[in-house]
Amino acid sequence: MNPDQRTVLDRTRAFVRERFEGESSGHDWWHIDRVCRTAVAIGREERVDLHVVELAALLHDVADWKFHDGDEEIGPRTAGSWLRSLGVDDETVAHVSDIVRDISFKGAGTPTPMRTREGDVVQDADRLDGLGAIGIARAFAYGGYRGHPLHDPDLEPFFARSSAEYMTHRGSTINHFSERILLHAERMNTETGRRIARERHEFMERFLDRFHAEWEGRE
Repeated sequence: MNPDQRTVLDRTRAFVRERFEGESSGHDWWHIDRVCRTAVAIGREERVDLHVVELAALLHDVADWKFHDGDEEIGPRTAGSWLRSLGVDDETVAHVSDIVRDISFKGAGTPTPMRTREGDVVQDADRLDGLGAIGIARAFAYGGYRGHPLHDPDLEPFFARSSAEYMTHRGSTINHFSERILLHAERMNTETGRRIARERHEFMERFLDRFHAEWEGRE
């Protein structure tokens, strides 16, 4: 017999929170919590399976390939193993695992289409957390974690054509906005995601204008 959905969600939430609380790269528990809440809100608007959406949002970073030597299968493998340990049905395990596998940005030149509407929703929620004021804060947290310089005006943005290029490239945090973050708004999957992304994107552009003005000594 399948376990109660609420029990599965509660146990998964506790499992992920314990695993990520205190993480310092911007991929911490509170990032996951925000993505989960945003995904459920978008999912209601888009009329998709909210149980799958919430589970996938909770597990989307459970073993991020960027922090595991580029292993793109460790995330879906870890998510699937956890869900099976709770007795979750095979169809749901496969659906959530596919979302975890496909969700991540892997370079400007590497398309990352989702296979289902639930995947579209979770991917949009994850991308939205990379935009706006929180997106700015997370970008600098991640840059510091990776040892990237704040800004180097001699470095041009690098638009990775593959996940391998994206994984090995070391640029500046300010270039990371052009190389990844500012691409999110145009790559949203849902109308709800696009609507939210527009304002957050514009806020980031204003921040970058101000950053460069201060850097160059302009008022």
